[in-house]
Amino acid sequence: MSSSDEEEIPDLVPAGVKVPITIITGFLGAGKTTLLNYVLSEQHGKRIAVIMNEFGDGDSIEKSMSVGTDGERYEEWLELRNGCLCCSVKDNGVKAIENLMTKKGKFDYILLETTGLADPGPIASIFWLDEELCSDIFLDGIITMIDAKYAPKYLAEKKEDGSVNEFTRQVALADVLIVNKTDLITAEELVNLKDRIRSINKFARFLETSHAKTNLDDILDLNAYGDLTTDSLESTFIDRGYRITDTHMIDKSVTTLTLEQEGNVDKDKLDRFLQTLLWEKSVLNTHGEAMELYRIKGVLSVVNTEQRCVVQAVHELYDSHPTTSWQPDEKRINILVFIGRNLDREVLEKEFIQCVCNNT
Repeated sequence: MSSSDEEEIPDLVPAGVKVPITIITGFLGAGKTTLLNYVLSEQHGKRIAVIMNEFGDGDSIEKSMSVGTDGERYEEWLELRNGCLCCSVKDNGVKAIENLMTKKGKFDYILLETTGLADPGPIASIFWLDEELCSDIFLDGIITMIDAKYAPKYLAEKKEDGSVNEFTRQVALADVLIVNKTDLITAEELVNLKDRIRSINKFARFLETSHAKTNLDDILDLNAYGDLTTDSLESTFIDRGYRITDTHMIDKSVTTLTLEQEGNVDKDKLDRFLQTLLWEKSVLNTHGEAMELYRIKGVLSVVNTEQRCVVQAVHELYDSHPTTSWQPDEKRINILVFIGRNLDREVLEKEFIQCVCNNT
């Protein structure tokens, strides 16, 4: 055994166990780096690898690191006294992730910060469906940091080409929304901001913070893309009131729309529906406009199976897999939640009902 082997920290991650990765996004100044510096400096007893993309001035952790040398896109990992690992990157962190996985055993969780203007969808897709990377890691969820003071301004910004601005995309794709700097706005402003954000994304967990101080249990182990747990998709929809309460027919802004239908889904028909919706973009609303989808989540009962089927989609990519079993006396309720623009309830409901039959 070499001296370097003797110095290696004992494995904390058993062989074959994948490491979860959570993406943290948000506009410049929202508090992403503050949150990650908090993780890197607190004594929380967790072995977390943090990949940071943007740096401010004056932080002691940042001063001990340089951003890229000799054309490399990642810097050497800095190991901290609280057991965390830290790395700075210039791109979306894939190179750093690949390098990090050679250190597997020194950590049991990864937090990745994106650039302030990044659409987290493509980045999430890499870690969600890349087979090579997914052999070692799995996407745990997306966290969007929101600057409470400037969020209304970002929400109101219009792009010249009519597309959805980056801030709204970040909100739409989030599994956890952290409204930071709440001490800088009034209680009334906070209520109005929460209502506006909730109109975009109704199923994300909502947190309020000042100086980005957050209980790590609220942002880790989200399992947003995994199997149903006690905090499952289904219970989330029910407990948070995401049954059919939205009454709009067509909304040109980014909104959440929920469909609910009893029965059993024909998987082939569902696949064709999602492909025409997400890939071909040929499912049009009653004004002849293509519906622009950012996120889909659902729990379904599939014909000839006793297990629930979880459906996930990010932009054009979607995936489905079986999970926990339905109880014998349980009513088979299919729930699909769409987040996007130009959504038309009448059209989506008609298409979805065609995928559902009443018999197993």
